[in-house]
Amino acid sequence: MKKSVTIVILVLILVIFGGSMYYLYQKNAEDPVVYKTEQLSKQSIVKKAVATGSILPLEEVLIKPNISGVIDEIYVEGGDYVKSGDLLAKIKVVPNLTALNDARNAINEAKINLEDQKRNYDRQLAIFNKGVIPQADLERAQVTYDQAKQSYRAANERYDIVKTGTTRGLSSAANTLIRATVSGMVLEVPVEVGNQVIESNNFNEGTTIAAIADVEKMIFEGKVDESEVGKIKEDLPLEITVGAIENRIFDAVLDYIAPKGKEENGAIQFEIKGTLTKEDTTFIRAGLSANASIILARADSVLALKEALVQFDDNTKEPFVEIETSDQQFERRDIELGVSDGIFVEVKSGLGADDKIKVWNSVEEEENAN
Repeated sequence: MKKSVTIVILVLILVIFGGSMYYLYQKNAEDPVVYKTEQLSKQSIVKKAVATGSILPLEEVLIKPNISGVIDEIYVEGGDYVKSGDLLAKIKVVPNLTALNDARNAINEAKINLEDQKRNYDRQLAIFNKGVIPQADLERAQVTYDQAKQSYRAANERYDIVKTGTTRGLSSAANTLIRATVSGMVLEVPVEVGNQVIESNNFNEGTTIAAIADVEKMIFEGKVDESEVGKIKEDLPLEITVGAIENRIFDAVLDYIAPKGKEENGAIQFEIKGTLTKEDTTFIRAGLSANASIILARADSVLALKEALVQFDDNTKEPFVEIETSDQQFERRDIELGVSDGIFVEVKSGLGADDKIKVWNSVEEEENAN
């Protein structure tokens, strides 16, 4: 019995010893882990937020008529430059039958009164010539007759205005002539000859005859997500890229951030505006879609490191890297970081240009790539 136990123990010892030797052999047969290293590079790092929107005129004026009617003539088209006071279109008035009839009746009444006052004046003049009445009575009759003539002329002018929109002597100030109220480029003429138009009044904004704007003063109008609005502020620089204009970047300044957001597709969006600073002759058409890069921070020509090489202490959460002291021998080095663009980060202190930094997560990168 004792002999059997001894034999079993010896066999177990031999198995364990053999397994240990095999493990050590396999361990020594594996290739040692070789870490790659990278060095700092000199770069310009820009931290920015992106907004989408479009290019619009700073001020766009809509020209509307002061009288209803039908477009008779149009003298401009989109793209034309006009000055304040230039003629844009002419309207033909479609008279209201009730107003036209009232104006005609007013003429008849004024004519009857004029004929009556003329007879009275002629009668007073004949009596005055005989010395029956004083001159004051004749003068009163003269004044009444002149007033009747004026009323008759006014009734005829009102009739002409109701019927045609203008009258003799007032053609330059007629409401039927639509003129530009500002100087600039005609962006669009949304009406055609024959279209009916409605006058602008307290109850109706009226039909737009033309839109005029100064295309030398353009703005970017876009929206940013609520996750970005807390990072931006007024007077930050913008870099505007227009999809229709390749290889061009336009500078702008952020001058408006909406105090209230609006929900769009389940996300809160805030409106922003930035004034473009045009320094060349590139023509930007109103309404073109554009993207704006809001420059939050910038560091030019600084030592930069890939963010993937940075590690963070589990307790202090401070950044550090491992630098090579000799062949495949590394030591920890605490560093101070600056501006980051999400790929590269500025190294303010702790490293030199010749230091070799350990690529500690190369295995993870290869697995993600696969």
